[in-house]
Amino acid sequence: MSNNKNASEIQAVDTTERITKLRTLFKKEEYNLTAYVIPSEDAHQSEYTAACDARRAFISGFTGSAGLAVVSTDDAALFTDGRYFLQANKQLDHNWTLMKQGIPDVPTWQEYLVQNLPKDSRIGIDPTLITACDAKTLKESLGKVGSSLVSTEENLVDLVWGNARPPRPCNPANVLPSKYTGRSHDDKIANLREELSKENYYGFVVSALDEIAWLFNLRGSDVKYNPVFFAYALITKDDIILYIDEKKLSNEVKAHLGSSVKFRSYNAVFEDLRHLSVKFKSDNQKLLISTRTSYALTLAAGEDNTESARSPILDAKAIKNEVELEGMRQCHLRDAAAINYFAWLEQQLSAGNVLNEIDGANRLEKFRGEQEDFVGLSFDTISASGPNGAIIHYSPEPKTCAAIDPNLLYLCDSGGQYKNGTTDVTRTIHFGKPTEQEKRAFTRVLQGHIAIDRAIFPKGTTGYLLDVLARTSLWKDGLDFRHGTGHGVGCYLNVHEGPHGIGTRIVFNDVPLQAGMTVTNEPGYYEDGKFGVRIESVVLVKEVDTPHNFGNRGYLGFERITFVPIQTKLVDVSLLDPIEHKWINDYNAECFKKVSPFLKPDSLGFRWLERETAALK
Repeated sequence: MSNNKNASEIQAVDTTERITKLRTLFKKEEYNLTAYVIPSEDAHQSEYTAACDARRAFISGFTGSAGLAVVSTDDAALFTDGRYFLQANKQLDHNWTLMKQGIPDVPTWQEYLVQNLPKDSRIGIDPTLITACDAKTLKESLGKVGSSLVSTEENLVDLVWGNARPPRPCNPANVLPSKYTGRSHDDKIANLREELSKENYYGFVVSALDEIAWLFNLRGSDVKYNPVFFAYALITKDDIILYIDEKKLSNEVKAHLGSSVKFRSYNAVFEDLRHLSVKFKSDNQKLLISTRTSYALTLAAGEDNTESARSPILDAKAIKNEVELEGMRQCHLRDAAAINYFAWLEQQLSAGNVLNEIDGANRLEKFRGEQEDFVGLSFDTISASGPNGAIIHYSPEPKTCAAIDPNLLYLCDSGGQYKNGTTDVTRTIHFGKPTEQEKRAFTRVLQGHIAIDRAIFPKGTTGYLLDVLARTSLWKDGLDFRHGTGHGVGCYLNVHEGPHGIGTRIVFNDVPLQAGMTVTNEPGYYEDGKFGVRIESVVLVKEVDTPHNFGNRGYLGFERITFVPIQTKLVDVSLLDPIEHKWINDYNAECFKKVSPFLKPDSLGFRWLERETAALK
């Protein structure tokens, strides 16, 4: 517990020395650069990275998961989206200009390079950190103003970082048994080869870490919160090659993979692709690369020898089989039993004990750790009191976190990794008496959540088209939120999983929702400097029966699998229609029915659950 009632503001890191050293490297003859681009992603285009790959955070001081930095000879700019505007404002020092993506008249980072830098500029980038598709488009744009994209063999930020850069993790990979996966890795690879054969591809380079883990039915711990390991894979009609540090592979893992899988060192993939490029040409076949594959891998294989498309593994992984779906249902029930946390927190605050946001997050992790098959968290818990709840991806830090104030809204976004699934749940609660403004905002968010939950739609519908349902009630009050309404969720894999989602980004119009997909339902509202509201549950896409079947398309809806109560004292009943009122009562009653068996009768958690699921009058 903490005795500090007040927390200091998030402090910016002084990046002057780091930027100066980076600009010094620009002048070296082998580089001769005008600017250098530092993406957030690693060589596998991962959203969340190991500490050794957090280059953008190191150079800028901004630690959010999404963003890109551009350092030129005269300026430094940090590009990020609406989830991180508040956080970036606090973390960036005087050297940086915050570029708020999505705001009118704010250029994309690509436009910035073309419009804000001198013509004939040389813009450097580590080719492992940009996709081949993005590199091609950027080169064409820069070429129109006489500028060029320069691939640097060494990452310049790594040179600045020096010996202080954390080492690359080399944790063991582990077998995930078929009782959790529902399919063997041999079956998955056979299906992949069938897809490649249909299109006459020589093979496919697998670079996304979660795709490799899924394909081989292995899990790891090289990236915090993500059960993945560093590797590449090459699947051809003749070979299955896993590029990995063999120190990660136990005898059990090797026996699981069998004699058909060959092992090569992690970086040998580049050498092999250079050698194989001759074979591609002679066989008049091409190597399939994902649209998320790095430019470096494409250069190694030869740009003329590759064809880019969405990864076939991405689509296969997104549609869960029956074993995975049941695993997701079961782990969410056990996860909901960690509801003891809210009961415990309420008791502590009522007794006058002072706890900060990290105290709360740590205790929640402890309650999750008591559940069967729990492995770890699925992301850094967002435990946010009052104004911190308005920082959409807030992460409490030991030196700056606030005390949890029972008189303010408390937003808790958290999730767990279980051997049979991954959870992600947000609830906003109040331990005292909420204001009318807080209740109205909460209810508008809840109405959007209900609208998504109840949606029925024809097959072929995308999350882009459904997104409006989550916002309509907020729009009635002139309110909105700057993040997606839903993202895919892995099955004991990454908590953010594509290719589908629900949101206003046009990419969400590329992939229709299909039965077997998992997706979150998480509208929100954020009042800067005051409070944040988000209500998030995971749902499964399922087929539904309808009285008619116009166009013989078939219809889909959602099955909710998150069962943590909605706090009714935050609901403004006057805003509800009868269907919404009934939904709240039915949902909370279902929460009690499904979660109470996991709690001891008359325990603190049981009593809290019983009270919180009582019918809304």
